[in-house]
Amino acid sequence: MSFAEVLWKKAEPIWHRTLHHPFVRGIGDGTLAVDKFKFYVRQDYIFLIEYSRVLALATAKSSDLPTMGRFAELLHATLHTEMALHRAFAEKFGISRHELEQTKPAPTTVAYTRHLLQVSALGSLGELVASLFPCQWGYSEIGAALARQGEPRNQPLYGEWIRTYASPEFAVLAQWIRALLDTMGEDAGGQERARMEEHFLLSARYEHAFWDMSWRMEAWPI
Repeated sequence: MSFAEVLWKKAEPIWHRTLHHPFVRGIGDGTLAVDKFKFYVRQDYIFLIEYSRVLALATAKSSDLPTMGRFAELLHATLHTEMALHRAFAEKFGISRHELEQTKPAPTTVAYTRHLLQVSALGSLGELVASLFPCQWGYSEIGAALARQGEPRNQPLYGEWIRTYASPEFAVLAQWIRALLDTMGEDAGGQERARMEEHFLLSARYEHAFWDMSWRMEAWPI
């Protein structure tokens, strides 16, 4: 069993609850309230900005040119393609670019992105990759699972979201991150592997928390 498989197996209870969360199920069957999805879209935009900083740090920490180049390409695609697509998708829900950029991060968004940035700044590249893996692989798995159920006919925009994360292109990216995690895990010593596992499991919990935050439309209490 590969290192990524070992980690994914340990996170299986978290993953099961994530896949069956009412927010995720609501995307799949088209019953999710639009205001909840709009909340998610705005928070995800904030997440992408911080995610780009993580990719920049991954580029700097890479020890070989192919890995450095791949992270640099991913950073460029996120900043110049994915975020533009996100803004265009948001407009279909009536969310303007100004509204996106005025969005304040909810508590869970702050906590999750600070976790990723701390690992990226202070940890090894292996730790960074381990912290990213639940997001990349999780979205690919959710997209594929929902696509197998069939797109919701009553909410075509949710179907568009499903197609994005069920696409072969996104699956290739998730597979690359997984292969890199396996390589990093094989090269790491015992203590680093333990830290990688810790970061991975925490990110997996934050992935679930992000969906739950969007379901509850989480706000600061004061």
